[in-house]
Amino acid sequence: MGMGGAFSAIANDGNAIYWNSSGIAQIRETDITIMHAFLYKGLASYDNISFCQPLPNEVTIGLNLTRLTIADIPRFDETYLIGLNVDERINNSLFHLPGVPDGTLTSTDDLYQFAFSKHLHYDVNLGWLFFAVPVDVYVGANVKYIKRQIGSKIGTGTGFDLSMLVRTGLSNLLDVEGLGNLSFGTNLQDIAGTDITWGETENFHKDEILFNTKIGLAYEQPVKALDSKVTLAYDVDYIYETVAHYGLDWEYDSRANLRLGYYDDNYSAGASVKVYGIWVDYAAITNTLGLTNRVGLRFSF
Repeated sequence: MGMGGAFSAIANDGNAIYWNSSGIAQIRETDITIMHAFLYKGLASYDNISFCQPLPNEVTIGLNLTRLTIADIPRFDETYLIGLNVDERINNSLFHLPGVPDGTLTSTDDLYQFAFSKHLHYDVNLGWLFFAVPVDVYVGANVKYIKRQIGSKIGTGTGFDLSMLVRTGLSNLLDVEGLGNLSFGTNLQDIAGTDITWGETENFHKDEILFNTKIGLAYEQPVKALDSKVTLAYDVDYIYETVAHYGLDWEYDSRANLRLGYYDDNYSAGASVKVYGIWVDYAAITNTLGLTNRVGLRFSF
């Protein structure tokens, strides 16, 4: 999020299970990612933990759990008004709404994901070159289970994502030394449509999660003189309306990062630092409801 959500063409850590699950095949060590977000001046909390495990034959599997929680929602019990007409409610003060909550309730959204990704390598002969161009292709999918609970009411649903990431080196493609890698990523989220079904009666209600197409481009340019790498990233979503995401990342010596991002009139910034083998991540995102702060840890073994 420090890069404004422009991550689907990078997808190189445990967060890729959500953003582009094909990217987890880039992970060749056991990887654990933990994140907590303070949303909207404490109105809600957002937690995430992911686990990725490499397998033989360039395969990686991943598990992810995400929870969104809103606590202390005021609850008003108005069942005693059932059967009354408007005149009775107006003329009898006992039936006037006092505006005082009868209690509170909690709302939680849980997302469980299982992801699979495979790395494929090709040497592509383009005809006009004297050598083949190496291309790395990552293909992936994840199945998700969603559980929503508001008070005692529970809704559930399942969905599927399909994704792909393709990367090649521009030095090989253009025969110019010193150029970096160009990546393309796409993530087809909820490809079959995902319905959250509430209740078990004839009048059950469904929440529809729409199919979303996420497409991204990223270019990584090494700066050897500074032991650094600069990454420019662009994503676009096509759910509800088209939203563009722009991101910039500067990495120093594989030990620290600074990031900037922009999307949908929101600005973001972030940083990472590696301390004793553990990455500490931070991101801040503007929003009309208030600044959002995210903190996380990543480690591999």
